[in-house]
Amino acid sequence: MPERTSYDAVIVGGGHNGLVAAAYLARAGRSVLVLERLDHTGGAAVSSRAFAGVDARLSRYSYLVSLLPPKIVRDLGLRFAVRKRTVSSYTPTVRDGRPTGLLVGGGEARTRTAFAELTGSDREFTAWQGFYGTTARLAERVFPTLTEPLPTRAALRATVDDGATWHALFERPLGEVVEETFTDDLVRGVVLTDALIGTFATAHDPSLRQNRCFLYHVIGGGTGDWDVPIGGMGALTDALADAARRAGAEIVTDCSVTGIATDGRSAEVTCEQGTLGARRVLVNAAPRELARLLGEAPPPPAEGAQLKVNMLLTRLPRLRDTGVDPREAFSGTFHIAEGYGQLESAYQQAASGTLPASPPSEIYCHSLTDPSILGADLVRQGYQTLTLFGLHAPARLFTADTADHAATRDRLLAATLAELDRHLAEPLADCLAHDADGRPCIEARSPLDLDRELGLPGGNIFHRDLAFPYADPSDEALGDARSAPARWGVATTHPNVLLCGAGAVRGGGVSGIPGHNAAMAVLEEG
Repeated sequence: MPERTSYDAVIVGGGHNGLVAAAYLARAGRSVLVLERLDHTGGAAVSSRAFAGVDARLSRYSYLVSLLPPKIVRDLGLRFAVRKRTVSSYTPTVRDGRPTGLLVGGGEARTRTAFAELTGSDREFTAWQGFYGTTARLAERVFPTLTEPLPTRAALRATVDDGATWHALFERPLGEVVEETFTDDLVRGVVLTDALIGTFATAHDPSLRQNRCFLYHVIGGGTGDWDVPIGGMGALTDALADAARRAGAEIVTDCSVTGIATDGRSAEVTCEQGTLGARRVLVNAAPRELARLLGEAPPPPAEGAQLKVNMLLTRLPRLRDTGVDPREAFSGTFHIAEGYGQLESAYQQAASGTLPASPPSEIYCHSLTDPSILGADLVRQGYQTLTLFGLHAPARLFTADTADHAATRDRLLAATLAELDRHLAEPLADCLAHDADGRPCIEARSPLDLDRELGLPGGNIFHRDLAFPYADPSDEALGDARSAPARWGVATTHPNVLLCGAGAVRGGGVSGIPGHNAAMAVLEEG
């Protein structure tokens, strides 16, 4: 039960962004209460024992860290660390009837050789270096702005200070610059994948939702690196919960919030335990949930587009491409059926209402970089984890009917693993571990599963379409543009109700940025 009946701030939702906001506000001396529907904090950033009787704590939903600013880790004194991956990616393919692939990592010389062996010249590698040199410079300029007041479009463009880059990534469909820069279909596909994580779009979508997704994937940390959380993703949210509690915040779990009422100056939050007063309410939930709690019309429906699969193996499978060690291939991002043409075909099939014949996906092995998530016996026996993220699996392909949904999910999982098996020298099924009940250690989650389990609208991992990280005057949710919440990109139509989750401007991913920005807005207003 909450210890008080009224607080300076009540935070609805104990995911990582809500915990960041709670820690900052409590450290500033505010009375803070976090209310979480589930029996644990963390939201999508958790570590769980997914398989009965198996000592493996998997990052069950979100799984890599890029957008978390070191500033938040320092400010809150978090006991949390990440580890770099030595290999960026491996993409298997077949050329001239021969199994081969593209390994990006292991140093410049090795990567240059891999490009040349695949494509027949240095052209694509030179283009790769130039392209990602450009995104690295963009990251250095844009990433620091994410924890500052929201810039105008003109101000962010001035910060980027590169008209060609701005035009290519903020104004034109990403497919245009990809096709102008690269000629090899597989290389083009590897580049495009960062624009399609959880985003159902084509390379040439005129809405530029693919550009926005790409931007957030290449600016993280000012480098674009995607790092492995030591101890699994739950280590981050456990550290955040500890930091919030140490600062004096209260956290109550198993507490569903059922309503929010506000007159713009004070608010009441109703939950199963009663009604609580608050000067401000910070909502770490999707805009859909915020509208429901306020009794208002919902925003346009959001849609997720991914299949999330967790696996535990007794060993890594052997590859048909004998030129690469599986321990390297799976330590980075292992791209499957993600050639440029394959991605477009899969999109068109899904858009027409059918499961992609060759579902694109990508895999990585957490335990190769961080074996601490496995029990000592599993480590000694050589067990490994695999995390698969499937693309172009929109919620529209699944029905709410339980049997139909499960059958569709199973068909998609089978087709996805069949694509992986095409590049393996042995069936993946032969490498799967089994749980205490004798079942294979594999679980799959569709967008509808993620909606039901985590409240992600339509399974959308970003809560809604990502926004460019600048103020958009057409966004009604920004409220009074002169207010602190609007300046920080966390405003709603109610002055004392702030959005601190992924649906805020500059939300999405495991970043803590919306939580930080909501807290800064509260503190700025006094």
